[in-house]
Amino acid sequence: MINAQQDSTTREKKIEEVVLIGYGQRKKSDLTGSIVSVSSKDFNGGATSPEQLIQGKAPGVAITGNGGAPGSGSSIRIRGGASLNANSAPLIVIDGVPQDMSKNEDGTSIRGASDPLALINPNDIESVDILKDASAAAIYGNRASNGVILITTKKGAAGKVKVNLSTVASVSTRMGNVDVLNGDEYRTFVNTYGPNAAKALLGTHNTDWQDLIYQEAWGTDNNLAVSGGIKGLPYRVSLGYNEQNGIVRTNEFRRTSLAVNLSPKFLNNHLSINANFKGSFTDNRFPNGGAINNAIYFDPTQPVYMDDPRFGNYFEWLNNGSLNTVSNRNPVSLLYNTRNISSVYRLMPSIQLDYKLHFLPEMRWNVNLAYDYSKGYGSNQTSPYSGAGNGSYSYSPYEQEKKNKLFETYLNYVKTISSINTNVDLMAGHSYQDFSSASPAGESLLFNTNTGETRLTQFNAYEDQLTLLSFYGRAIFTIANKYILTGSIRRDGSSRFYNGTTDNLWGNFPAFAFAWKINEEGMFRDMSNLSTLKLRLGYGLTGQQEVAGMYPAYSRYKLSEETAHYLFGNIFYPMYRPEQYNPDLTWEKTLTKNIGLDFGFFSNRINGSIDLFQKDTSDLIAYVPVPAGGLSNYNTKNVGDMTNKGIEFTLNLTPVKNDNTTWDINFNATHYTSEITSLSDAVAADFKIPVGGISGAVGQNIQAHSVGHAPYSFYVFRQLYDNSGKPVPGAYVDTNGDGVLNDMDKYFYKSSTPDALLGFSTKVTYKKWDFSTALRAVIGNYVYNNAASNSSLASLTTNDYLQNIYRTAADYRFGNIQLWSDAFVEDASFLRMDNLTVGHNFGEVFGDRTNLRVYGMAQNVFVISDYSGVDPEIFGNIDNGFYQRPKVYSLGLNFQF
Repeated sequence: MINAQQDSTTREKKIEEVVLIGYGQRKKSDLTGSIVSVSSKDFNGGATSPEQLIQGKAPGVAITGNGGAPGSGSSIRIRGGASLNANSAPLIVIDGVPQDMSKNEDGTSIRGASDPLALINPNDIESVDILKDASAAAIYGNRASNGVILITTKKGAAGKVKVNLSTVASVSTRMGNVDVLNGDEYRTFVNTYGPNAAKALLGTHNTDWQDLIYQEAWGTDNNLAVSGGIKGLPYRVSLGYNEQNGIVRTNEFRRTSLAVNLSPKFLNNHLSINANFKGSFTDNRFPNGGAINNAIYFDPTQPVYMDDPRFGNYFEWLNNGSLNTVSNRNPVSLLYNTRNISSVYRLMPSIQLDYKLHFLPEMRWNVNLAYDYSKGYGSNQTSPYSGAGNGSYSYSPYEQEKKNKLFETYLNYVKTISSINTNVDLMAGHSYQDFSSASPAGESLLFNTNTGETRLTQFNAYEDQLTLLSFYGRAIFTIANKYILTGSIRRDGSSRFYNGTTDNLWGNFPAFAFAWKINEEGMFRDMSNLSTLKLRLGYGLTGQQEVAGMYPAYSRYKLSEETAHYLFGNIFYPMYRPEQYNPDLTWEKTLTKNIGLDFGFFSNRINGSIDLFQKDTSDLIAYVPVPAGGLSNYNTKNVGDMTNKGIEFTLNLTPVKNDNTTWDINFNATHYTSEITSLSDAVAADFKIPVGGISGAVGQNIQAHSVGHAPYSFYVFRQLYDNSGKPVPGAYVDTNGDGVLNDMDKYFYKSSTPDALLGFSTKVTYKKWDFSTALRAVIGNYVYNNAASNSSLASLTTNDYLQNIYRTAADYRFGNIQLWSDAFVEDASFLRMDNLTVGHNFGEVFGDRTNLRVYGMAQNVFVISDYSGVDPEIFGNIDNGFYQRPKVYSLGLNFQF
């Protein structure tokens, strides 16, 4: 973004003044769209993945961790998202390269890695720019409905060699335990309410299964960067190593990263080259996914071990001397007798050429070439001497290779026409991007140690491809340094919509914006304390094509797996099976309107902005039930419309700024509402799309999409309560008054959309000391507590085993699980301190041009919430065996010379 040739202070100032806008850059004062820029000096400390750097820093941007496992990443939503089943994550662009946002069936982007961003070292990142409204994001048209995040990595600067060495040691601990009964309490509960058969199953121990699966986890993060310039060749080379054990035993994450940047200039500075190489290698060991849930429910009166080598001498429930296959599994055995390991490497070479034409210096020609290669492979193994294996050794390998190829070029003409006092900035370009994914054929193994039988199950190879073609242009007119007009158009083609014809391939995405720098007007220009006052208006259309699968619109056949072969004679033959498709599938489109006001006073020591926005999405893409008679009961279709309205506010203050002390404060707030306004003309007005799967019943959902309600609203019964305030078992309001209690009496209650998102951060620097903290609050956050709803007295009378219960179950004493009671939709509003840091700069303790800073840091310091579960912040708002976020305590040092 910036060819910084000065020292780091000047370079940081430049970064603050200039903001990326997509295929170009603008001064902050000249922006017309809703854009937030966060530079490295404002990043959150302790981040192990790029998105954690900006959590809570930008209004309208919700970043929710996918769990506490190292490398698990986060889910990002800008202004609530604009889609139902289509990918609602924003487009992420790293150094001009749009990332592959597609997902596998298991939710991963590359097999063997929970999150692709976790493969990027956040210590290599210089700045993050967030394009929130369509007038800013529409230049990325086909993938910009949910906003765009532009990540710029660090570059070299000409001058003497600089070395930066940083190291951090950390320990992670759990937040707490799910509130279930301990051994003595459970014995009392069973002896009070259980039949004699249940009492006979009780043990004599007091085992805290949650204590046994969690641990204090040590970690380290080390980074070395060398930068400088050799005869006009600025360079930066960095090497990073991050190792983090998870708080769940057996969970491990290790990442080695390398980044190289070369940014020379040639032809008398007419030709600028920005060459980047990023590489990473990651090793993972994932804990057994069922260990957390089983630790919650496993009988606390039983021991960890028993004398039975069939199960590795771990205690398991038996039925007539054999494993009780319907019972809970021993959670400690699950962790130590299953092994899911993976290795992932990623290579990202890119080169960007920017040539200022000799014969027309106002014209620049930019060419961007990039290749993003990822490969993940691993295996999942289960010991035969365990409850999970039950006498059989299993081995299931997996492998995936993904490629992302980019060719992009544009012309940019910038000229100031003095006669009309107008600056003209014109840009036109073309983009070609190709994504491919492939997995080889293979086979899984199941070996029965009792019979000696070996079973091999083959799985097929697959390969798919997606191609995106785009043509785009933009014009920016700045008149008298007061009025700024911006217009852009992008025409996109996606192979996802190929149905044998080109009818639905292409979409057109225009955008317009206007900004009025009021502070440049005569009467305001004389106000010495007014630094900024700018009105912004934006209007634009963006597109969405990120749906499951690469060929959802095309008729195709798939080779059947081994379990679906057909028997002819004595031989099983594979079959080609037709896949569900929708030839009418087309672009989902979002029309965004935005009005904003930027303000600043006292040399911008007080500054901020307020934005009002509305997003209207049409042709919503959703995976919905379809009438019988087709190839499947579900299909991907364009089904309706949705509206999203909101307001954002941000305020930055510098109350104190002198030679010894600087105090900075940031506060931001967001409120928005989402409503589905239509689903389809072909369905009833009360048609519902069930979503939000839960445990406790097969194939059941607790949320639904329906007209007139927010997406992912909870669809439940209204619980009745007795005079003491306790819920009456199985008693609900007959909502429609027909005298019959059935699904027609369910109602929509709350949703996953909160009322408000709040962020606060502050940093105080006093002489050589610094203190900073960051807090977030989510108001009106509701979570369905599936761990609580799945507990009842029924566990005492079924299946010849005992399982622990949530503490509320002992209080409510439901005879059967009441999954659809609104009593389990809990207010999970919270205030969380994300980060607390205290540091001291020792200065040039090792000589001239050296600097040493030592700091202590705590992350996830506290959470204040009325939610009965461990962590109220859960993406999707359904709590069922959630891998809780750890509390992290770190000691670090940064040495420069």
